[in-house]
Amino acid sequence: MYSRGLAAFCARPGIMELLEHLRRQFAYDAWANREVLAALNTGAQPAARPLQLLAHILSAERLWLERITHRPQSLPVWPDFTPERCQSEIAELARLWREFLGGLSPAGLSGNISYKNSKGDPWTSTVEDVLTHVLLHSAYHRGQIASQVRAGGGQPAYTDFIHAARQGLI
Repeated sequence: MYSRGLAAFCARPGIMELLEHLRRQFAYDAWANREVLAALNTGAQPAARPLQLLAHILSAERLWLERITHRPQSLPVWPDFTPERCQSEIAELARLWREFLGGLSPAGLSGNISYKNSKGDPWTSTVEDVLTHVLLHSAYHRGQIASQVRAGGGQPAYTDFIHAARQGLI
């Protein structure tokens, strides 16, 4: 019964397109994170809160990848990263997500992962839902960074998806 349901899922129109869409979205995510860091590095020293938010984005992305791949959490949810550490994390995460997504099958999107959240509560989610969450969580916090940079008189990074797509950046 399960294999028939799985076969029906994989035969569903658009499932391969969804996987390719997610791969493109993660390419955008890596680009946007690089743009944010570049904008934060235009001043003498990045403001503390925007840098904290970027570090949180990166740590959360790694945490979710570790959950999906059944690895222990390697970083705190709110790490204290330097701009240089953010740069290395962005590069490594882009590679790690590319590798993970490159090996993910359409059927793998519907797989469940069980994990405990930061409060210790147990949850189970599909890989597709986790991947969607990672992308939206990161975009949300990049918006917070942009607001804080603008409120501090700076120019935030231009990370609109359509800009990246139009310019062939992803």
